[in-house]
Amino acid sequence: MTPLPRSEFAVTQRCVYLNHASAGVLPLSSKAAIESFLREHAESGVLGTFPHDCRMPELRERIGRFVGADGTQIALVPNTSAAAGTIAAGLDWKSGDEVLLCDNEFPANAVPWVALRNRGVDVRLLPTARERLTPDVLRRELSERTRLVAVSWVSYGDGYRHDLAGLADAAHSTGALLCVDAMQGLGAFPLDVAALGVDAMFSGGAKWMLALHGIAMLYLGPELGTRLGIAAPGWRSLQDMWDFHNLDQAYTRDAMRFEAGTPNLIGAISLVAAIDLLTRSGPEAIAAHILALTDRLCEGLARLGAHRSSLRGEGISSGIVTFALPGIDSIELGRALEHDGIVTTYRTTGIRVSPHGYNTSAEIDMLLDKLAAFAPVKEVV
Repeated sequence: MTPLPRSEFAVTQRCVYLNHASAGVLPLSSKAAIESFLREHAESGVLGTFPHDCRMPELRERIGRFVGADGTQIALVPNTSAAAGTIAAGLDWKSGDEVLLCDNEFPANAVPWVALRNRGVDVRLLPTARERLTPDVLRRELSERTRLVAVSWVSYGDGYRHDLAGLADAAHSTGALLCVDAMQGLGAFPLDVAALGVDAMFSGGAKWMLALHGIAMLYLGPELGTRLGIAAPGWRSLQDMWDFHNLDQAYTRDAMRFEAGTPNLIGAISLVAAIDLLTRSGPEAIAAHILALTDRLCEGLARLGAHRSSLRGEGISSGIVTFALPGIDSIELGRALEHDGIVTTYRTTGIRVSPHGYNTSAEIDMLLDKLAAFAPVKEVV
């Protein structure tokens, strides 16, 4: 048995899908919820869509509960770039302020911060090839000028999982904020933003969260949420958005003020439907299952003599394993696997495998068998 029921995932009838770090798979229960919304929209227009609009506070509450937050601290935005940009644009930066981030961040959690250099902010990239960002490393790198530390919970390239609680404690010791991109961890691992002490967290729905593209959540902690400015306000930023011509009214204090305009209703529905499934299945059980699958993969890769770029260990292992076979072109290998019905991410730097809670140990063994057949390598004893 898998913690996520395989009957929810039609992809299992077509292929072995091990690519959730690239794009997740929509569960059938989510598909049904989306189709219900589409039917109501098609048959009734605003009479079909408006009730869903009225449910948005409830949906934010359910999203917030999933990550240990209150619904009033959650904004729904199009993607992680928009979420990071909301924070970057809303803080009262001064020339000489400093932002720290790792040099291996996905551009969604790099470009919005690097753009602050145009405002006189010193954006410093920490070299991860030399050492990973641990709490001790962060304490050494912090200065009195550091205003914000931006980090991915799980690194997209090699799956390194950061110690968020330790990083938050280190950042706060000098008054800096910790901003977390949870895109490659949320949905695979439980997250409690309040318990960890992170100041902001954002994650798109399209990967491990098993939702549609074009929907993301932004959590703002109590301190940051009260002082973050709105760079691009809209009609739904207002305290009473239905009082259309009262343009002098204050902004709402809820995080939804950063949504500005009409929300992505269908995206929100897909996200909450997936959260319901993940919650029913048990986030802790899903995490344990994913780690067991990736541990099994790593053991098999060691027997094949593969070069694994993903660091593994207590607290740093994740759902991502990246590797290469010596003397084998990873692009050719990835295409061959895909031809044989095994879907991964393949780049010149290696093959990235990312199973979820419905994948099985038999599927991992099938991948290992294909690797051995494609490029037989003498086993390392």
